[in-house]
Amino acid sequence: MVHLMLVGKNNLQLGYQLGFTYMGLMMIIAISGIAMAGVGIVWQQDMQREREKELLFIGEEYRKAIGSYYENSPNGTKQFPATLQDLLLDNRGLATQHHIRKLYSDPFMRDKNWELIMQDSRIFGVRSNSKLVPIKKTGFAAYYDAFSEASSYNDWRFFYTPGSNPVALPITN
Repeated sequence: MVHLMLVGKNNLQLGYQLGFTYMGLMMIIAISGIAMAGVGIVWQQDMQREREKELLFIGEEYRKAIGSYYENSPNGTKQFPATLQDLLLDNRGLATQHHIRKLYSDPFMRDKNWELIMQDSRIFGVRSNSKLVPIKKTGFAAYYDAFSEASSYNDWRFFYTPGSNPVALPITN
């Protein structure tokens, strides 16, 4: 049986070179990890900004639909909807009206329903259940000025006040 042994200077140089390569590889892995963590933070903020935009769009859709339901009440007796489903299919008049195309889920809390803002067992607004702190603080429509001081998305309340803002016309079949 033959054993080869590295003896002398060559053996020491080979060991030194392997250690240097190992340390270089460890540094590259550490730097890559730090960079990926930074990318993750930026990606998370981008996703939150997208959900904010979606929340503003959907909230405005509900606000307009609630306003349309209220303003288009038959027989002059104006009332708010009892359920969100009433916005989808309004059978109060001769023709079925659709004040909203579909019932949207909360962009931040997809598995939970909207928190309904009620008055006398009637819905006059919706808001998210999310307790996340908003990124957007400025640039809201005049009737959403209070959003700039919100401490969470739950403070973003989308409601209709009679006579306050234009509403969408219902879609009739």
